[in-house]
Amino acid sequence: MPRPPFEPPTQADINTVTEQLGRPARNVVGISARTQDGEPSVVSTAPRLDDGTPFPTFYYLCHPDAVAAVSSLEANGFMAEMNDLLREDDEIRAQYQRAHESYIADRESIAVVEEIAGISAGGMPDRVKCLHALVGHSLAVGPGTNPIGDIALQQSGWSGNK
Repeated sequence: MPRPPFEPPTQADINTVTEQLGRPARNVVGISARTQDGEPSVVSTAPRLDDGTPFPTFYYLCHPDAVAAVSSLEANGFMAEMNDLLREDDEIRAQYQRAHESYIADRESIAVVEEIAGISAGGMPDRVKCLHALVGHSLAVGPGTNPIGDIALQQSGWSGNK
């Protein structure tokens, strides 16, 4: 199985992510996206944390500016709009299903954790629950895989610049 798109994290990356999150970065297995300045914006996290906890969120949005932009969308009801779109648009729904499958395949290329088998993140494939996870997925794999993540990223106005 091909590995998902990421670079192994350096200690400097881990230090930056720890600063971005305001807490120790846990079980980062890769840097999946960076800003134009080279800062991590999305990390890939091990499917099972060191303490044994299953962790389904493989792509984790970490850059504070990106997190703030997406949080603003969530606070303004954008998820409800995306859930409506998901219910009404057969093509988007089919693409979102494929995004769900892609997300699981990426995570399982690192490790298969039975407790989270079939579970992706962000509410996929049936609803929109966490735009942060969906935007993280879009940033990590590029446009065209996760339609809701792509739309949310565009609407957030975050470009990857400081």
